[in-house]
Amino acid sequence: MSGQRKAEGAEREAFAREAMVHLDHLYRVGFHLAKHQDEAQELVQETLVRALAACDQFNPGTNMKAWLTKILYNLFFDRYHQRKRWISTDDPAYEESDYWKGLPVENPGPESHVLSRELNAQITDVLRRIPGEFRAPIVLVDMGDFTYEEAAEILSCPIGTIRSRLSRGRKLMQQYLRPYIGSEQERSKRK
Repeated sequence: MSGQRKAEGAEREAFAREAMVHLDHLYRVGFHLAKHQDEAQELVQETLVRALAACDQFNPGTNMKAWLTKILYNLFFDRYHQRKRWISTDDPAYEESDYWKGLPVENPGPESHVLSRELNAQITDVLRRIPGEFRAPIVLVDMGDFTYEEAAEILSCPIGTIRSRLSRGRKLMQQYLRPYIGSEQERSKRK
């Protein structure tokens, strides 16, 4: 019997190592869903706890990133609806996301660094302002690199719904960013 326990322990350790590879992704998704750094960290921790407890339900060779993201999203969704019933709070104060800092920039100089930070702030602010039903597909597809099919599975809805919500969410983002982008385009024309 101890040989079986050792094998199960080794499988569990391998599962945990593979799950840890996706921590950054889970945090980014959690941050954009929850809109607060501490809550995003809690979501990721609870996601990993639940995933480890249910590791026997994961099919090896399938997309672990999507499986973990679905757990995180379901956890967020459950908490959101529970809080919506009991507590009404204002959005937390702005906290800058680290996601955009990691993207490479061609010919980075002081001006591009400042503009990148400003754009990061604008995008993060817009993501906080659009409704969650549009924010989640944007975070999954545009930022999380999931396919439409994977996002549909994670969000438990048809692919057509994902496409529709992405389209509407992108239009909302464009609408909110128009004043910022318009002023940037005018500045560059004057140069």
